[in-house]
Amino acid sequence: MRSFSLFGAVLTGSLMAVTLATPAAAKEDLSKWIRPDTVPAPKNNRITPERIELGKFLYFDTRLSRDNTISCATCHNPALGWSDGEPKAVGIEGRRGPRNSPTVLNTAYQRHQFWDGRAKSLEEQALGPIQADVEMDMDLDKLVERLNGIKGYRELFEKAYPGEGITKDTIAKAIATFERTVVSTEAPFDRYVKGDENAISENAKKGFALFTGKGKCNNCHDGFNFTDGSFHNLGLGDSDIGRYKLKKRAAWFHAFKTPTLRDVTLTAPYFHDGSIKTLEEATAVCGNGGRFYYSKNLSPLIVDRGLTPDEISLIVDFLKTLEGKPMNLEIPTSFPQ
Repeated sequence: MRSFSLFGAVLTGSLMAVTLATPAAAKEDLSKWIRPDTVPAPKNNRITPERIELGKFLYFDTRLSRDNTISCATCHNPALGWSDGEPKAVGIEGRRGPRNSPTVLNTAYQRHQFWDGRAKSLEEQALGPIQADVEMDMDLDKLVERLNGIKGYRELFEKAYPGEGITKDTIAKAIATFERTVVSTEAPFDRYVKGDENAISENAKKGFALFTGKGKCNNCHDGFNFTDGSFHNLGLGDSDIGRYKLKKRAAWFHAFKTPTLRDVTLTAPYFHDGSIKTLEEATAVCGNGGRFYYSKNLSPLIVDRGLTPDEISLIVDFLKTLEGKPMNLEIPTSFPQ
């Protein structure tokens, strides 16, 4: 994997640069919470301005769906925390998907994509929703044919992937490249871990202490991206078997990927089934033993921590400090013709 530096890079409005400073001495080591200064990318799909531009057009273009009505941004809207605000994803003709739309934010740092982790890269992930009958319902061969019929796209693909043409592979690579620029911006918590004691409130500091202490939320939500990248059964009690469908391990029965908590204030409703409407309720479910204690194969990390309503409120105060400013993103209003 290659890394793409965030610093001094001109990404035509797709990615805000973040200045990284050495954190001041603190009572505890906060270094693991500091954002990295690079975005990982595979060697065969390095991040370039041309690929970002192409990927952004594709991401917002409704012509990638069978009936030209929805785009990637329909379910992963930058104005809604790169999600859609719906309990379950809504595809063409109002078709409901089986799961909540996860945020695209910081997916560049994830080892697995989708709630069940079925895609191992953003390139693999990019083609899934396009083909899914409850999402964009577009045959990939027909999509290649459609895009090849658009002169503007032929020119953009040639600039981004010289000599490769418009193929399933280059479509996936371009969308994945744009998605790698969807990185959380600096939040108050980032300033705090770099030494600015006044960046967050006293209540938020207490909430952070509960998050890493009594609540043990960081058992799953750890590091800069606030996720362990693994899969856990939270005891939600629905019929979706999650990761187990792909990997027949008992621990993954009803298990789903730990989501990032970056900008979590913007991505309600919560969990894979979109059944939780508020951060307070989500915190209570995770911190106090899950929704159903009898759930088979409940993650051993999901136990009753005895969090009080006041403590849950303090943790939510902390979670609010993970919201950054909107990305400096210019959304296309016209598309290649």
